[in-house]
Amino acid sequence: MGRTLNTIFLVTVAIAALFQISLAQRDYVVGDALGWVIPPGPSVYATWAANKTFTAGDTLVFNFLNGSHDVAKVTKANFDSCNGGNALLLLTNSPANVTLNETGSHYFICGFSGHCGAGQKLAVNVSAAGSSPAPQPSAAPPRGSSPAPLPSSPSPAPVSGPTRSPTTYTVGDNLGWTVPTSGASTYQTWANGKNFMVGDILVFNYVTGTHDVAEVTRAAYQPCNTSNLLSNFTTGPTRITLQTAGEHFYICAVPGHCAAGQKLAINVTGSSTATPPSPSPTPSPSPSTATPPSSSSPSPSTAPPPSSTATPPNPSTPSPAGDNNNTPSTAGNSATSLSVASLTATLPCLIVAFLM
Repeated sequence: MGRTLNTIFLVTVAIAALFQISLAQRDYVVGDALGWVIPPGPSVYATWAANKTFTAGDTLVFNFLNGSHDVAKVTKANFDSCNGGNALLLLTNSPANVTLNETGSHYFICGFSGHCGAGQKLAVNVSAAGSSPAPQPSAAPPRGSSPAPLPSSPSPAPVSGPTRSPTTYTVGDNLGWTVPTSGASTYQTWANGKNFMVGDILVFNYVTGTHDVAEVTRAAYQPCNTSNLLSNFTTGPTRITLQTAGEHFYICAVPGHCAAGQKLAINVTGSSTATPPSPSPTPSPSPSTATPPSSSSPSPSTAPPPSSTATPPNPSTPSPAGDNNNTPSTAGNSATSLSVASLTATLPCLIVAFLM
C-alpha cells in the first residue's frame, strides 16, 4: 500500500512538472501584425521586444514575403554593423521559426542589402525558465543616424491615427508600369524605400492595351495566378487609392508579364490626416503579414497623371488566402502540442518503473 501511494505521488509530481514546462514555453510573432519587414522607424523591433520576457524553449516566428526578406542569426559585432556575412543561421522561407534553446543574447537581421540599416533587426535576451527575466538589449541605431530613445511602453508599428497627408506614388517612377528589363525585383526595390499609408494613391502608368493592373491574393501573387483576380483595371493610367491597412498585391495579368517581374507587393500601415477619397477602385483584402514599408516619400519630380482618368468601380473583395510558405504560426500551439506529447509518452514509463 505504501509503495502504491509513493508511486501515485511521484507520478503526480512528474505530471505537474511537465505541465509547468508546457505553460512556460511560448511562441512570439516578431512585430505582431507588422511582421518581419523594413519598419517605419529604426527602433520598432527593439520597442516590440522591450517589455517581453523570453525564456529557453520559446519560439520566435518571423512572418515575411518570400524572396523579399530573410532571417539571419548573427554575432553581436555583425548585428551592430549590419553584416550578414558568416551568418550563424539563415532562413529564407516564411514563416521562419527559431526556437531559443540557449540563454543569453541572440541577434537577428534581414540579410537583404540595406534592410538591416533601415531597422530590420532584432536583439533578444533569453533567460532560463523560472529565473528572473533578463532586460532586453537596445538595438544600435542604423549607421549614420542618431539614436532614438525607447518609449516607456512597447508599441507596434502605427496602424491607426493621423500622421501625414495622403501621398501619390507613381509606381516605378519614370519607368512606369511595364515588363522591367533591370530584373524581376525592380518593383519590389522601388517599394522598399517607401511608407505606404491608408489614403495614399498608387498611379500605374502604362499604354492601354499593352498592360493592365490586377490585384490578387497572396497565394496567387507568388505563382502569378490570374484565375481569380480581386480586381482588374485595363485603362492606363490607373489610379488606386489605398483604403485598408495590410498587404496588397498587384500584377500585370497579360500572359508572361508577371513572371517576367511586372508585379508589386506593398504593406499599408496607419492612416493619413485627410479622409481617403471615395469612391476608390481599391479592393480590401484582410490584413495579413506585412511586406516592406519604410518612411520616405516620393521625389517631388514624381507627378500623378491627369485626374480625369476614369476610375473603375470597387469590386467585392474576398479575404486573401495564405500560401504554403507564408502561413503565420498560431502563438503557443507548437509548444503546447510538444509538451502534451511528452506527457503522453512519459506517464506510462513512470507508472511501470515504480510498480516494478
